Amino acid sequence: MIQTNRRHALALLGGGIAASALAAPAIAVNRKVKLGALRFTSHSASFIALERGYFADAGLDVELEFFQAAQPMAVAIASGDVDYAVTAVTGGLISLAEKGAVKVIGGALKEEQGIDGQQILVSDTAFKSGVTDPAKLGGKDYAVTQTGSSFHYVGSHIAKAEGIEMSYRPLQKVGAIIGALRSGQVDAWNIVPHIAKPLAGSGAVHIIGAVQDYIPDYQITTAFTSATNAAEQRDKTQDFLAAFSRGIADYNGTMIDKVGGEAGVNEMVDLIHKYVYADRPREQAAPSIINGTMRLSPNAALNVGSIQHQLNWFQSEGLVDASITLDTFVDGSYVELIGA
Repeated sequence: MIQTNRRHALALLGGGIAASALAAPAIAVNRKVKLGALRFTSHSASFIALERGYFADAGLDVELEFFQAAQPMAVAIASGDVDYAVTAVTGGLISLAEKGAVKVIGGALKEEQGIDGQQILVSDTAFKSGVTDPAKLGGKDYAVTQTGSSFHYVGSHIAKAEGIEMSYRPLQKVGAIIGALRSGQVDAWNIVPHIAKPLAGSGAVHIIGAVQDYIPDYQITTAFTSATNAAEQRDKTQDFLAAFSRGIADYNGTMIDKVGGEAGVNEMVDLIHKYVYADRPREQAAPSIINGTMRLSPNAALNVGSIQHQLNWFQSEGLVDASITLDTFVDGSYVELIGA
């Protein structure tokens, strides 16, 4: 069995059951669960499931633990400090999966045509120098959290499609990237719309393109857990995904399909505001939360075609071992698998 300690996890870095079938009442109650999250609207399913009692209905006593980047979350899963998490695929996550430490068990945020998704941003300095579309990013500095992050994956595909080369600047945290972009210390970045649109509205940053034009049907984030949980805690994992899927359904229905009208949107914004832009007055936070609406994968279905595409890229860049397969990385027994 994998040792569950952070030192070990850091060292490691050097068609099955549909979610709709997971909704059976939990037998055990008050099972403690730590859930990793970012303070992004894309993590709203977790906030909704907690606030509306869906985790409690599933017999789970959930505590949120917040992170500022994807890779540290993967380490926390491997070490046992966190039980489940939702974040983007990274080289670190894949490498931990290779060592038998983590498994992807479902999907979350995704790009969808017709819905504003991740935006490509440039600094005002770069924009005024003529970088008005992604084809003009050649020779520019592209911000990433870490080498092998989802930002690196996206930037590389933009560069390949446009036939250009860029330099990648790892700045570790989203907040650091925002500061560097606003001050012109880096030239470009991509990020979800609830962050991109307000930055562009400030005038210090400009939107020059959309990620979905370069990577259609991109499965941006996934739900994942330790390999031990996936293999040995099936009831708990199924119950987690069932509650999480209820949160997804509420979010998509309210914020995208508008089944509750404006009143429903306002109620949902109030809930999300407890976790996203909580340091801002509600009237300032609401437009960003609404602008950040993207589809979450219904029933936590996982686009394995997109995941395979991401794995292929990490391998082509030499960021993960070439022997890793999709089965190494994904436990496909929990949710519907699409795009195969």
